[in-house]
Order: sequence, then C-alpha cells, then structure tokens
Amino acid sequence: MIILSIYTVTLQGRNNNIPNAKYIYDHLDRELIGLLRTDGRAPLSKLAEILKVSRGTVQNRLDRLLSSGTLHGFTVRVREDYEHDAIRSLMMIEVVGKSTSQVIIKLRGIPELQTLHTTNGAWDLVAEIQTLSLNDFDRVLREVRMIDGVLNSETSILLSSV
Repeated sequence: MIILSIYTVTLQGRNNNIPNAKYIYDHLDRELIGLLRTDGRAPLSKLAEILKVSRGTVQNRLDRLLSSGTLHGFTVRVREDYEHDAIRSLMMIEVVGKSTSQVIIKLRGIPELQTLHTTNGAWDLVAEIQTLSLNDFDRVLREVRMIDGVLNSETSILLSSV
C-alpha cells in the first residue's frame, strides 16, 4: 500500500537555497499544512471548502508557502512493511566546522535518505537510510561520505523492530 503524503515541511528553499527571511505563517497556513499532512493529494476545491475560504486563497497560500521554502514539495511515504526486504539503517554523521547547512542541502538530494535530524553530542546529524539491496546501501554510504563537509560517519543496519 502506498500512502501519498504531504508537502514536506522544511526550512530549505525551493532551489536548494535557504531563504533569507523565515516565513511566519498564520492559523490558516497551519490548518492548510495539517490538511496536506492528512491528504497531500487533496484538490484545491476540497481544501477551500474545509477551510471555508476561496480556491484562490488556498492557491495563493500554497504558492507563498512553496516560494518561501516552508513547503518543500510532494513526497511519497510507503508503509514500513511494504518493502519487507528493504535494508534500513541509521547513519550518524559528523560535520566539519560550520558546514552543516551545506551538508544538509546535499544530503536532501539523496532519495534513499528517509529522514534527517540534527542532534547534539558527538554526532551532528542522524539519517535514516532505506535501500533495496546491499549494493545500493554501499553506494549511498559512499555518496554521503564523499560530500564536502562530512568528516566522519557511523552506520548501523536495523535488523528487526521489536
């Protein structure tokens, strides 16, 4: 079962540029984002009806959220058990100096990275990786380690969920 989900909410801009000013959204924007989290494929007319605003208002809000970088785009989320043979892992990443923003932008371009988190402690970032084969897994590890600014990494394959 494939679940088409929301616009991914990020602070990254549309063209991999981080916006200069953070877009501050209001109650209507929050409701719109919440609806998109539930059904990222909802038609504008349905969203407008639920929000009790015009279709044009919804379109304008979506355009503003996209251009500001608040909404990054569409994504597909697949149930965890859909690809039961998939190789899932957690990768801890150490970043050189103040290059975290540039590293994050490059990591977001790797489709096998399911989630990416900043963290404290010895590691700067934690990424969840999912691939369909060990060859793909090896390729992704090499890609991540070749990114300028990545100093060190440690990866653990997730064997089973308990």
